[in-house]
Amino acid sequence: MAWRVWVWLLLLSVLWGGSFFFAKVAVAELPPFTVVLGRVAVAALALNLALALSGQGLFRRGTPWRAYFAMGLLNNLVPFSLIFWAQTHISSGLASVLNATTPLFTVLVAHALTDDEKMTKAKVAAVVVGFAGVAVLIGPGTGVVGRLDFWSEVACLGAALSYAFAGVYGRRFTQMHITPLQAAAGQLTASATLILPVMMLVDRPWTFGALPSLSACSALIALALLSTALAYVLYFRILAAAGATNWLLVTFLIPVTAIVLGAAFFGERLHPHQVAGIALVAAGLAVAGGWLAAFLRRAK
Repeated sequence: MAWRVWVWLLLLSVLWGGSFFFAKVAVAELPPFTVVLGRVAVAALALNLALALSGQGLFRRGTPWRAYFAMGLLNNLVPFSLIFWAQTHISSGLASVLNATTPLFTVLVAHALTDDEKMTKAKVAAVVVGFAGVAVLIGPGTGVVGRLDFWSEVACLGAALSYAFAGVYGRRFTQMHITPLQAAAGQLTASATLILPVMMLVDRPWTFGALPSLSACSALIALALLSTALAYVLYFRILAAAGATNWLLVTFLIPVTAIVLGAAFFGERLHPHQVAGIALVAAGLAVAGGWLAAFLRRAK
């Protein structure tokens, strides 16, 4: 890849890794659904403004709102809600590592729902190793299903599965002659529309006591503008310049940012079994992306 693509890749990993930090700050004072609404609504506003300035109207006849709502549900509403709720009980670093299993779930979903991305022996090995890492990562006490931290870990895996479905579903946008900016703005606008009644019903914002602090508001704005709106622009640029396989490299880097920020600001620490689980998940991702095989070929 060109150097500029590596720079984009590193920046995207920081933005998405930072999203776990920003979310941790925000959910300390605001309910999860409120944080989801703030994230997608502010990001949608920013991207719709960018569309208007570039002359690409989103609200026009023929806009594929059904596809936008489906993508918004799978790629924003469900995973954001699950991750933000999970982060009220587990560390941001652990949440980011569990979320990094998305490519492993994508292998399974693509095998079931597509004709051109079937399982191979390497992919089967990747899934087995990767999910063995998940089992180690969750660690002792897995059978204690009443624990909130257990269900929080399951919620992060559910978010990864939702992202996998979104990745497979989102392939249709390339055949619909929709620009990346329109696709991002469309799904975020749809997500904001979907989450608003849920937030009003569950969080009941009129019952909030004191207003959130400046740090919580700043984290929410950063989550929306940096980790969502700007991150989507980078995501589509990398996808066009380097392809889907190279883009998956960001999966390795996101937990690094999240773990470093969690340790620096929240005093979060990883246990030995979590480090071992991370190593297995990373090995599974390396096999799934084909990087391990490529490295071994070059080493001969």
